[in-house]
Amino acid sequence: MRNYTLFTFLFFSFSNFAQIKGTITDEKGTPLPFVSILEENTYSSTTSNEQGNYQLNVKEVGKNKIIFQYLGFKTQKITLSSESKAVILDVKMLEESFALNEVIIDQKNNPANAIIKNAIANKKENSEKTARYTADFYSKGMFKVKDLPKKILGQKVDLGEDMSSNLDSTGTGILYLSETISKITFEKPDKLKEKIIASKISGNNRGYSYNTAALSTYDFYENTLDFDVRLISPIADNAFNYYKYKLEGTFYDDKNHQIFKIKVIPKRDKEPVFEGYIYIVDDSFAIYAIDLDIKGYRMKNEFTEIMTLKQSFSYNSKNKIWSKNAQTLSFNAGIFGVKFSGNFNYIYSNYEFPDSFEKKTFGNEIVAFEANANKKDNAFWNQIRPIPLTIEESTDYTKKDSLLTIRKSRKYTDSIDAKNNKFKVWDILMGYDYKNTFKKHSFDYKGLLNLTSLRFNTVQGFNFDSGFSFRKWNEDKGKSTFVSTTFNYGFSDYRFRVIGEFNHRFNNLNYAAIWGSGGTKLAQFNNAEPISKLINSISSLFFKDNYMKLYNLEFAQINYGQDIANGINLNAKIAYEQRKPLFNTTDYSFFKKDDIYSSNNPLRPDDFVTAAFDRHHLFKTALNARINFGNKYISRPDGRYNIKNAKYPTVFLAFEKAFAASEKKYEFERIGASVQYDLSLGNKGLLGMNFRAGKYFNAENISFIDYRHFNGNQTHIGTSERYLNVFNLMPYYENSTNDSYLEMHLEHNDTGFIMNKIPLLNLLKSTMNIGFHSLAIPDRKPYSEFTVGLDNLGFGKFKLFRVDYVHSYQGEIQQNGVVFGLKILNVLD
Repeated sequence: MRNYTLFTFLFFSFSNFAQIKGTITDEKGTPLPFVSILEENTYSSTTSNEQGNYQLNVKEVGKNKIIFQYLGFKTQKITLSSESKAVILDVKMLEESFALNEVIIDQKNNPANAIIKNAIANKKENSEKTARYTADFYSKGMFKVKDLPKKILGQKVDLGEDMSSNLDSTGTGILYLSETISKITFEKPDKLKEKIIASKISGNNRGYSYNTAALSTYDFYENTLDFDVRLISPIADNAFNYYKYKLEGTFYDDKNHQIFKIKVIPKRDKEPVFEGYIYIVDDSFAIYAIDLDIKGYRMKNEFTEIMTLKQSFSYNSKNKIWSKNAQTLSFNAGIFGVKFSGNFNYIYSNYEFPDSFEKKTFGNEIVAFEANANKKDNAFWNQIRPIPLTIEESTDYTKKDSLLTIRKSRKYTDSIDAKNNKFKVWDILMGYDYKNTFKKHSFDYKGLLNLTSLRFNTVQGFNFDSGFSFRKWNEDKGKSTFVSTTFNYGFSDYRFRVIGEFNHRFNNLNYAAIWGSGGTKLAQFNNAEPISKLINSISSLFFKDNYMKLYNLEFAQINYGQDIANGINLNAKIAYEQRKPLFNTTDYSFFKKDDIYSSNNPLRPDDFVTAAFDRHHLFKTALNARINFGNKYISRPDGRYNIKNAKYPTVFLAFEKAFAASEKKYEFERIGASVQYDLSLGNKGLLGMNFRAGKYFNAENISFIDYRHFNGNQTHIGTSERYLNVFNLMPYYENSTNDSYLEMHLEHNDTGFIMNKIPLLNLLKSTMNIGFHSLAIPDRKPYSEFTVGLDNLGFGKFKLFRVDYVHSYQGEIQQNGVVFGLKILNVLD
């Protein structure tokens, strides 16, 4: 009955619409893309596609005044007198003649500056007119690739069978094409509720598109716009610090509004700025249109060559509001000779502007999908789609959708799997993968010569891993299961160690999951593992510095976690651990062969006889909570996706207890808390904060393993994006404690605010980091660090490096050093 009611509603809705369609060209017959088409004094609007074709749904049939608006061309208003439900209207547009003689030009004053100043002065009033609205929203996104090779840097490019088969012999074609129809409710600055009515992805019958209004809100009445970095609006309060302006002409729209065409010129090339044109309406000084470019390096995205954002606004004489009716975002990017391009079109229509919303209008759910939103047929889309498909898009839908049934069939997936699953003799050494796509499971064997895992430490000498893993998944229900076994062998201690792991996720709604592991492994005294295996291998073999301190851990543990409420995740663990001290078994290195390594005792690096602790065992239980205040989320039929609210911090709470130990002295309790927050300073950068505190109880004689260890760094190599969880010069175990502690990390990245203004240095396109780190524990002087450095360094498109000068002090002890950040090492390890 419900489906019948919905069908009836849609039928009568469609029957009350008339559809006007046609092609828009210039005087030479060249199709004009992205022309704005709207019905006068209504909010029925659309744009033409790349081939100049358009279709506009109008509610009433009769005398309709249709407006065609395109930058650089004269606005046309055409009155239609027809009772037909389908009207063909082809339009030929004439180029606009811009005039400057209508503006009194003072040779001493730039007239464009006066217009921009008025736009800045009036932007609050203009913004307030569209501060609250409801609207129908349409989006279409397409992502294309050109010249994609079979291999990059010797590695096979694997896009999956579905995507790869859509490319031609040159590696060119559409990778992604999708559309959504939704109803949105919005209140500035950022309150949003979106209900997606229809969603479609080419070649994907699940069809839950990620094209949403939440990802397409760009408001130039705000001082900055978020494009990874905060870009300065051409009418920001401080816009004259970043831009020069030139009045290139004026023209009149169909309602005799005078429109100023103003060229926006950056004062400094490396600043986070736009470049192009802004069109301002005389008298009200509202935005008429936007046609601006963003160069990739200006938003610290070197892979993007250029991004273009266009917006058009229409005027309703009934309520005297200029509202955005269309937006286009396109980009070109590239890497390794491969070209990528994207184009996203957005249409806003059927606006309503209430004076206020009810108190409970907006909640934590910002996007939701209507039932069967992905099941709409072609008749529905052909009727309601505001922008006609191009031939390329239509062909892509037809081809991929027709192949979908074949590709989902067991016969097809088994044939593809059979090809990829062929076993070769050398797979015994190099590894083997097996996949059953239809039954949704896979198997992986790492091989006997898994050289990528080869590492070195002074306990094992050279060592490497091998192992097996099995995975099973169900996307529709959000379930997945993973089971693995890892074998590790050390060539110096002649020891074979094995661990097993499993993980099962129950759903994508509350992310309930259970996971566990057990076996024997080498563990760092600091379980946060502040020094990576790769960095330790290099430090040991090349510089004879073995900073990684290890012990033998035989263990079994099980965890369970889930979201128990919006923004609140709980995780519980119980574990059995048997700990055994270890000693160095090798003195091998590539260089400095006459030097000796430090001992494996973190408390006594010169003592090669005394163990760091006595052998013992215990049970441990832990309860951890993560709280994201103001958490927002997207509800999709295939799961719930959390979106952290940047206005609020994330809080972590922890309780840990050791019990049933081999000796009572090893038992203890610990409580801990941390607060993490990123404070946006607009175009002036981002201030990251991490505060952590804790307290031990009944822990006077516990094992050194269970002390609170802090992430130091003695290698002068940084591997993380940000240094909000590390002391850059502090020895790894010098300040470990079994009492209370207070830890603080602050780091400000200017996102180019300072560096973009310094001659010569701005050529680096870098950012500046300024940091402060501090640790307070009982009975010792506080440890503190000040850092200053440059980030986003590199060559060409690859900005993988940073360098920091660090000054630290603890009482009378002061150190100075330089830390080189190699972010790629965090990926390789």
